[in-house]
Amino acid sequence: MEVAIKEITFKEKVRAYFDLTKFRLSMTVVFSSVVGFIMGNQGQLDYKMLCLFGFAAFLTTAAANIVNQIIEKDLDKDMSRTEGRPLPSGRLSVKEAIIFGAISLLIAFLILGGLFNMKALLISALSFVLYGFVYTPLKRVGPIAVAVGAIPGAFPPMIGWLAATNSFGLEPGILFAIQFFWQFPHFWAIAWVLDDDYKKAGFKLLPSKGGRDLNSAIQIMMYTVVLLPLCWVPFYLEMTGLHSAMFAMLLGTLFLIQTFHLMRKVDKKAALQLMFGSFVYLPFVQIAYLIDKL
Repeated sequence: MEVAIKEITFKEKVRAYFDLTKFRLSMTVVFSSVVGFIMGNQGQLDYKMLCLFGFAAFLTTAAANIVNQIIEKDLDKDMSRTEGRPLPSGRLSVKEAIIFGAISLLIAFLILGGLFNMKALLISALSFVLYGFVYTPLKRVGPIAVAVGAIPGAFPPMIGWLAATNSFGLEPGILFAIQFFWQFPHFWAIAWVLDDDYKKAGFKLLPSKGGRDLNSAIQIMMYTVVLLPLCWVPFYLEMTGLHSAMFAMLLGTLFLIQTFHLMRKVDKKAALQLMFGSFVYLPFVQIAYLIDKL
């Protein structure tokens, strides 16, 4: 049953639409997308096209987030972390969310298809469908949701590369792979920290049936190990230089040490530290790659 829409001011309505985009989360996706776009750019960077691509990436991500919130609107009421979102709080109706999401997606696809290329458009569309309509309902099924969600979550730098080059290859593949494997320790650290809240909505995201246990910590560590060899591949493909590979290796090692700490402590505090470590690892590695390329 939908929450009754509250009488709110124009400013509050605008704020509700802003909140519906999950702005901070969407901007992290835009950042990864822009990294891929810049790395794929072989000539002088066109900043106008860069901004237009970033805008399209933001709108696509926002539309996927809106689908997620529409599907989970009743579940969001049960969690303290999400009960204040626009739909469960009644600041926006489902109809308003659908219209806003559809317009956002249409504009994004017009930009990608009209100013860039069909490869970038099609992968963006696939990312939207996987996140909104596959990953979202799977969150109540089990940890398979994390594996499925990691696919659209890893597409942004690949889409950026495709938008810049209109070409698949090993280069966008390795950008995808690094972000794909990073998401397992990232998502599972978040799931560990928020496990109590997630249980209220029936979300089952931790890899072990025992939840916050050593088995989950070991699986988090195993996916983090994969990042160590992967961080060297851009160097061997001559996408970046040696310095960024060494920096990525250092950050990856520190990230891995945090997983060992979680295995030793098996507690929420260690998982919280790992979560913040995951927030540091990916953007700093991507910035290092950019600096090395430029």
